[in-house]
Amino acid sequence: MVVQSVVSGDGTEIAYAVSGSGPPVLLIHGFPDDHTLWAAQAEAIVTAGMQAVAVDQRGFGSSGKPRDATAYRLHLAMADMLVVLDELGHDRAAVVGHDWGAAVASVVAMFAPERVDRLVLISAGHPGVFRTLGLRQFELAWYMQFFQAPEIPEEWLKADNWANLKAWGRHPEPDEVIARLSEPGALTAALNWYRANAGPEMMRAPTRPLPRFTQPTMGIWPSDDPHLIEEFVTGTADLVDNSWRYERIEDAGHWVQLDQPQALSHLLIDYLQSDAAQA
Repeated sequence: MVVQSVVSGDGTEIAYAVSGSGPPVLLIHGFPDDHTLWAAQAEAIVTAGMQAVAVDQRGFGSSGKPRDATAYRLHLAMADMLVVLDELGHDRAAVVGHDWGAAVASVVAMFAPERVDRLVLISAGHPGVFRTLGLRQFELAWYMQFFQAPEIPEEWLKADNWANLKAWGRHPEPDEVIARLSEPGALTAALNWYRANAGPEMMRAPTRPLPRFTQPTMGIWPSDDPHLIEEFVTGTADLVDNSWRYERIEDAGHWVQLDQPQALSHLLIDYLQSDAAQA
């Protein structure tokens, strides 16, 4: 993959990796990853005759890492995705998001629907569903509120050679994650996603409903996700004004891209090339 970069509207440099040619597939990662999370899926996308565009979200990888937490608001991340598509000359793309990347993908689909011709959300669903999930999901997501505090979460995650990050996160590639988060400013930048978007207001009912998805949409949930519950994905079906497909991948944790790369790649290619995804 060829890594390029473009400057977003607020001056933040956004890095992205491009491979292949054909219809574009925008791949958006979450915490605490970068574009390399999608390596297996990008290869499958290219083999299937499409173009893989894997972005380093702001605060991660080679992208800029603004110090102010407000620079990580979802509307700015949405603008980053549109700038990347514009730079590549793509009016529309299939958009695939995981974790915080699913939130960004959702915002793009809701507020720039003309840019998204199909949508795939992994581990997470429509943001409007989260607030309806009740105590079970909020207990699993305790860390979202803990990460609001300044400095303390950074120290907690790094303590005892990053033992808490390893135990809580259960990432399949902890050494790679720790190496990335050990770079200057990287850990605070990553946590700023929570500080900007997951405050106490996230637990309250919205004052007005969020827009529904108008694109063909697929939700994917890994069976052993320790952080998000299945209803976050399945509940999205009621907020899609187009075709809906749900798939569950067994024997996979939160990072299904790494735990079951072939199964996920097969589902993506099957869906992106299906008649339903073209509706």
